[in-house]
Amino acid sequence: MDIGVRLLRTATAAVVRADARPPEYNRTVPPGWRKGGATRRIVEDRMLALERTGARPLVERLLLEWRPGTPLPEPKGRLAFRPVRDTEEILALMTRVLDGTLDAHSRDDLTRMSPREAAARHYEEELAHYRSPQDWWRIATLPDGEPVGFVTPARNDYNPVIGYLAVLPEHRGNGYIDEILAEGTRILSTRDVPRIRAATDLGNTPMANAFQRIGYVNFARRICMTWS
Repeated sequence: MDIGVRLLRTATAAVVRADARPPEYNRTVPPGWRKGGATRRIVEDRMLALERTGARPLVERLLLEWRPGTPLPEPKGRLAFRPVRDTEEILALMTRVLDGTLDAHSRDDLTRMSPREAAARHYEEELAHYRSPQDWWRIATLPDGEPVGFVTPARNDYNPVIGYLAVLPEHRGNGYIDEILAEGTRILSTRDVPRIRAATDLGNTPMANAFQRIGYVNFARRICMTWS
């Protein structure tokens, strides 16, 4: 353990300024890592070493995958889908969905910045870097055109992904999440992709359950730790 702590402190000092916050720690682990054995000991030893340098657990995330041939539910007809008009529209919706969010990274951001700033940060650091066109993104609306939520099916540097999916606070609890996720998955599945990847927090039960209902499988988890 002491060796691990010294290695971490030495490596951090070599690449991070003394007055700067270290980058977030992310470690991919097997989905059943808590069941015991050597894997659990390794994961917990690393987490303990990080905690001894001042890090704290932020969240554990489910890494998910949809595979070709998995059936998708037919549209229910309750929602219509249209492309995103422009960057301002998606930023405005991203800002609104932060009200009551269950996402740990977003909640952490909101301790240091406004909802608009948090939305802009997420857009600039992730969505703006997708390698796919923004006309894949969809706004979900009621028949009268009122927005209900959105989804950003995309390609990152590694895989086709469901990048961001959310339901506006006033429309949560109506089962729209399944229809929006199915639409985003359908857009990617028609492009002959080998897989579709996604992720959500272990504690975000509504989102995790929606992925399961649509046929996504949990192939790994990710431990995220951060320095305050």
